[in-house]
Amino acid sequence: MKSFRRIAALTVSTFMASSTAVAGSDDVPVKDVLKVVTTFSDYASITQEIGGEKVTVEHLSYGDQDPHFVPPKPSLALKLKDADLFVTTGLDLEMWATTLLDKARNKKIMDGAVGYVTVYTGIELLQKPTTALSRTEGDIHIYGNPHIQTSPLNWKTISENILIGLKKVDPENAAYYEERQKAFADKVDRAMFGDDLVDLLGGQTLTQLLQGGTLFDFLEREFEGEVLVNRLGGWLEEALPFRGKKVIAYHKNWAYFVRDFGLEVIDYIEPKPGIPPSARHVKEVVEKIKAQGIELMLVATYFEKNSPRMIEQRTGIKAVFLPISVGGVPEASDNFELVDYWIAHIKEGFGMEPAEKGRHRYRHRTGQGTSKE
Repeated sequence: MKSFRRIAALTVSTFMASSTAVAGSDDVPVKDVLKVVTTFSDYASITQEIGGEKVTVEHLSYGDQDPHFVPPKPSLALKLKDADLFVTTGLDLEMWATTLLDKARNKKIMDGAVGYVTVYTGIELLQKPTTALSRTEGDIHIYGNPHIQTSPLNWKTISENILIGLKKVDPENAAYYEERQKAFADKVDRAMFGDDLVDLLGGQTLTQLLQGGTLFDFLEREFEGEVLVNRLGGWLEEALPFRGKKVIAYHKNWAYFVRDFGLEVIDYIEPKPGIPPSARHVKEVVEKIKAQGIELMLVATYFEKNSPRMIEQRTGIKAVFLPISVGGVPEASDNFELVDYWIAHIKEGFGMEPAEKGRHRYRHRTGQGTSKE
């Protein structure tokens, strides 16, 4: 009997110890993934590409919102409260983010902390002010144009800055993040230039040529009996029919896109950034459109529609309303689909034949997502 009691007691104590160990393991928080919060959905999409299964990503604004003005709701501050990494442009675009960071009181992601990432570093900013600034100039950005995400080539630099942040807060998985960032950059190059030119010249060389304004002169050269431009693919090849075209824009948020794809902005519906168009300014824009035969107007979907529609009626110009960020329309669930959408609708606005829906002219080497060819 005593032996039985000893065995029973031992069994019970073993069971209790094992139960306690299990309960204890449940009580100890194990962080399998990093929580990353980004200001914009574009940065969230890029972060997910690099972070893969090691991260969960949330964003504070949506693709149909004005990026300059996001209400600092308590629910947004709550997202930041337990974040490991915060990703922002780092210029004077997301002024609203400072209020949210203050409300969240998360020391890990405050400006200057390891978990605070600015993605503009290393990008050559356009439209830097050259004169003394005053409020009469409108909602001008003192460092230059902050809408850097409208250039696919800028995504590579953005991804490098995000990579640095991920490695700082999660050094154990540095190699994993590095591999995925490298694959993402290659994916961008192939989407932009097509496989043939990337394989021949490399993405870095092509990027330098395009951003320096010399790519298309270079592509007039022959290689193995063929003009190099015939090897061009990707978005640049798809956008060739409207390269060199003149357009009107509502706001200066397309500066990097038009640089990459060769559109020329003649004037803006806003007389100055952030200042609503006056009747006098609209009249001046209408006169320019008629005089120069401008066919298309670029308008981010978050702007008011009355002025563009009125200008359409007076001139016959086509207003093309485009989401500025990922998720602004259902068809743009990531950065690549967003640029597909932009190019297709710009071509449609010019009366040009769009590419086959959903087609990408690049090889999907990353193992991330579904290949579209």
